[in-house]
Amino acid sequence: MAFGDYPAEYNPKVHGPYDPARFYGKADAPFGQVKLGDLGAWFGRRDKNPRAIAGVFSRAFWRWQHKYMQPKRTGIAPFFQVIVGGMVFFYTINYGKLKHHRNYKYH
Repeated sequence: MAFGDYPAEYNPKVHGPYDPARFYGKADAPFGQVKLGDLGAWFGRRDKNPRAIAGVFSRAFWRWQHKYMQPKRTGIAPFFQVIVGGMVFFYTINYGKLKHHRNYKYH
């Protein structure tokens, strides 16, 4: 599969129009329905290569796009989500500098 191609599992006659937010591979039990004893086997069946991990993030991004950004009457929620995500990101990367500015009650 080259960059920009459809997944090998996608069949337009079966699946219809391509949806980037959908996984076209073999269906498995959802994470919420996995029993604790089967958790190791469930993780063992996951594809762990970089392309599969990038696909997970891509599908999550497109699901977010379809839910929040692309409806006809979108609200203010996606903009606040991006702002809060940016705040958390920059707080995380600057935490090493910020922790030296704590106000302690006793020195």
